[in-house]
Amino acid sequence: MESKSAPQAEGAEQKPASSEDQSLRSDGKPASYSMMEPKMRRIYGQFYREIYYSEEKHLDTKTQELISIAASLVAKCQGCIEGHIKKALSSGATKEEISEAISIACAINAAAMVDLTDIAAANLNIDHFPSDGPRFRF
Repeated sequence: MESKSAPQAEGAEQKPASSEDQSLRSDGKPASYSMMEPKMRRIYGQFYREIYYSEEKHLDTKTQELISIAASLVAKCQGCIEGHIKKALSSGATKEEISEAISIACAINAAAMVDLTDIAAANLNIDHFPSDGPRFRF
């Protein structure tokens, strides 16, 4: 799957697409961002570049990429996952750091499921397994 990098900046040279071409990928499928109007692609591209490439960013690239791996997993964005793993590796992330980011995403996703079912149980007045104390015992 191709990487979902930010669209080109406004003013960057772009080849005009004919109505037949529509910027198809080599496999004949539409290119990424084909459903977004050019104005919105530019806005998204500016936003993306400001986060990842600004001289004023506060997190180092490796930390940003580890966070991005976890967020991409929770968002279920395959292209994002692959792109951010590649960028994390190229910015010096170890396999253990990437594994920890993945584990954090697993924990957050599991907690989200517990939260959703707690809300459903409260709304439906269901208490299948009453708690006898703290959630976790260490």
